Amino acid sequence: VQLQACGGGLVQPGGSLRLSCAASDSTLDDYGIGWFRQAPGKEREFVAGARWSGSTTRYADPVRGRFAISIDKAKSTVYLQMNTLKPEDTAIYTCAAGPRLIWSQLGVPSSYHYWGQGTELTVSS
Repeated sequence: VQLQACGGGLVQPGGSLRLSCAASDSTLDDYGIGWFRQAPGKEREFVAGARWSGSTTRYADPVRGRFAISIDKAKSTVYLQMNTLKPEDTAIYTCAAGPRLIWSQLGVPSSYHYWGQGTELTVSS
């Protein structure tokens, strides 16, 4: 499975942006998809995850209520809608996929087998 993330950019605080992650494999029904981010000088952290079926989603506390993960199966693409952005959201965002993930595994980086390249988000005025 190859993953291609895009959509990053420069956004003012309070603004919105949507990241996309296109998957090369359309047969991901039993997969979990996650978004992670890494800010300069910080460890990689979980942002949001979902099962490809859409039946399960999970969010990190700092983004819950502001970010939303969604899946367009027809396009084999996962989206991360980010609203009310804050400077502390500045990071490189990466998508990942892993087989047979349950809710408790969505937030664990080692659960994922496939990683895309990152796309950079800068939130600044």
